[in-house]
Amino acid sequence: MTAPAGGIRCMLMRGGSSKGAYFLAVDLPPERDDLLLRIMGSPDERQVDGLGGGHPLTSKVAVVAPSTDPGADVDYLFLQVVPDRAVVTDAQTCGNLLAGVGPFAIERGLVPVTGDLTTVRIRIVNPSVSLVEARVRTPDGRVRYDGDTVMAGTPFPAAPIELTFPGGPEKIFPTGNLVDELAGVDVTCINAGMPVVVLRAGDLGLEGTETPADLEGRRRLRETLEAVRLAAGAAMGLGDVRDTTVPKLSIVSPARHGGTVTTRTFIPHRVHAAIGVLGAVSVAAAVRTPGTVAPVEGGDEVRIEHPSGTFDVGIELDLGGAATRVRRSRVVRTARKIFDGLVWPRSGKATG
Repeated sequence: MTAPAGGIRCMLMRGGSSKGAYFLAVDLPPERDDLLLRIMGSPDERQVDGLGGGHPLTSKVAVVAPSTDPGADVDYLFLQVVPDRAVVTDAQTCGNLLAGVGPFAIERGLVPVTGDLTTVRIRIVNPSVSLVEARVRTPDGRVRYDGDTVMAGTPFPAAPIELTFPGGPEKIFPTGNLVDELAGVDVTCINAGMPVVVLRAGDLGLEGTETPADLEGRRRLRETLEAVRLAAGAAMGLGDVRDTTVPKLSIVSPARHGGTVTTRTFIPHRVHAAIGVLGAVSVAAAVRTPGTVAPVEGGDEVRIEHPSGTFDVGIELDLGGAATRVRRSRVVRTARKIFDGLVWPRSGKATG
């Protein structure tokens, strides 16, 4: 497919601690992967010829459409565009970019404003979570982006967006066990919205407070984690995950700053500067379920410490060992519109 004569309508937004390009489904062709690679600038580790920022957290795409489900207003498809490879995958969703879906849907006229607070019902069409409600500040009939909510993982405050997940996958421990031994390491495999493998830092010879750069530079650690991840893919029913971005791997250790637990999360080969939204929900469910590799007693509020601060998750569980279910979870994120206009992809084919 060659570049179109005109540009393609696009909104660039920071959603949570990520950044991505938001499109209406109607503005993209059915065969869109090659086009998105060229829009984002892949394959190129710097993505200098596109919108991407040379990192998985800044090379994301949200595709939004009116929902066919009467229980939702819009459908949200997340696509991860790999910076240095010609890969576009829908194997996971993204809870950070999800924070921008409500504002985007309002801006594009898919959802009418209803007072100072507008609720947008979003159906996630990637695997795992199906429905979420986003509450967006809309004083004076417009989306409010400026505010005083400070969110770890981004340097500037913005208006809060409340995300509520009424439930989760039917089976959050997909192996049927609270603990599995994979590649010689005890782990908890969980999917409470995002497939995650939880590992104890001490089992890997780590303190759990190492910087992302330090962890990424440890070749033997990365080899061990990849062996665990490949084994987990099969055990969790995900198949061969060699070329996919799930499951994530979250290394946990005791909290140091008054929180519930400390995390360092591989996503899966780079280390997250914070932690993903649905990854955080999965970790919260793991630490609040007795019998996992890292249970922590407490109530419905979980504060996750990560490299750039903390992430608060409200989670209500129906406990039952490996049959535990998520009744409800909630988080607060922020989002900000960066530009709204047209993007011109480079010509030619990204894969040719």
